[in-house]
Amino acid sequence: MLSGRRLDLLDPTPVDIEVEDIAHGLAFVARWNGQTAGDYAYSVAEHSLLVEEIYGQLVPDAPVKWRLAALLHDAPEYVIGDMISPVKAAVGPEYGRLDDRLAAAIHIRFGLPAAVPASVKKQIKKADRISAWLEATQIAGFDRVEADRFFGKPDPALIAGLHIRLRPPVEVRAAYTERHAQLLAAL
Repeated sequence: MLSGRRLDLLDPTPVDIEVEDIAHGLAFVARWNGQTAGDYAYSVAEHSLLVEEIYGQLVPDAPVKWRLAALLHDAPEYVIGDMISPVKAAVGPEYGRLDDRLAAAIHIRFGLPAAVPASVKKQIKKADRISAWLEATQIAGFDRVEADRFFGKPDPALIAGLHIRLRPPVEVRAAYTERHAQLLAAL
């Protein structure tokens, strides 16, 4: 990693995890395999910031630790990349196990339980699907009907005013690192 840490992907440990590495990696990983409109790829870091924001709207009284979990929901992708769902399914269960091991190490590193409770994970997944709907309709070329079919129809009041941001990786990396620090400070 750029921090100098050596991360064993098959046996990750919390001491080898640094938020700067996560933010850097996620800022350069493109969602939708880069098949989006705009001058910059829509990064997993930008997506993660949006998911955390949506999660906060869905569960306004959520403890800060679960907002942090929402921000980190795709953090393993800083080293394993972002694969679209059909590819993940084709790769098989080993991909999921690798993702789970990395997520557990990341969570422990930042003071979260290794596994997020199922009820919290379900709400984060809901925020993730709303983000995917916004991405699909704003930058990935889907019409609303198609996005509704794939991701579910979001509550119009919830998505009012939410817009996909496309920024240079250096800006997204800084925003991700800053939001992570804010959430850690509030724990």
